[in-house]
Amino acid sequence: MGQSLTLEMLLDVFGQYNQAIWPMQVVGYLLGLAALYVTVRKKGFRELWSGLTLSFLWLWTGIVFYMLYLGPAYLPACVFGAFFVVQALLFLIHPFARRPHHHDDSVINSIVGVLLVAYAMVGYPLVGLLLDRIYPWAPTFGLTPCPLVVYTFGLFLLSDRKLPWWMLPIPVLWAIGGIVPLSVGVLEDIGLIVAGVVGTSLIIYRDRDVSEEGIVSGA
Repeated sequence: MGQSLTLEMLLDVFGQYNQAIWPMQVVGYLLGLAALYVTVRKKGFRELWSGLTLSFLWLWTGIVFYMLYLGPAYLPACVFGAFFVVQALLFLIHPFARRPHHHDDSVINSIVGVLLVAYAMVGYPLVGLLLDRIYPWAPTFGLTPCPLVVYTFGLFLLSDRKLPWWMLPIPVLWAIGGIVPLSVGVLEDIGLIVAGVVGTSLIIYRDRDVSEEGIVSGA
């Protein structure tokens, strides 16, 4: 059992995984678009729908991709999968957490959020195409970790709610961890690192402003 992550290993796993789970890729895109719609349109039960969607995608990625497919070739992937399962459980808690509305419709947050979602859903396959990595030998939206984490940061920024602090550590850790696949040649994951750095900075700044408003107003 190999213990060194290589580009060839990842591409081989992507190929086997994507062919085995078809047509789940279509389901992933449909769920992602629906969660994006209710978040942007601020439809009723949006926190519940987004939380359930993200929970399902993170749970699937943790168990099926990491543990069942990548794990046999790269043992640390089973540990990574466990973190994804934990995050999936946190998303089940998230819709019911009491937190104040975010009153500042920041144009920057909205623009960056849309760009991150677009990169997760469209940018990854386009960059992969430029690198001569086409489906099925490429990460797919929603059901592989890196595009999913980028998408998650995008939804965080598009939400009008303050994000509980305990929702951030695992996505941030994975964004920083994008250095590993980037180092073996997955150049698409430059976007993952950017999403982590920029997204986290904007979220912390936005939610700090919300807390300060609450203190000033006596909330």
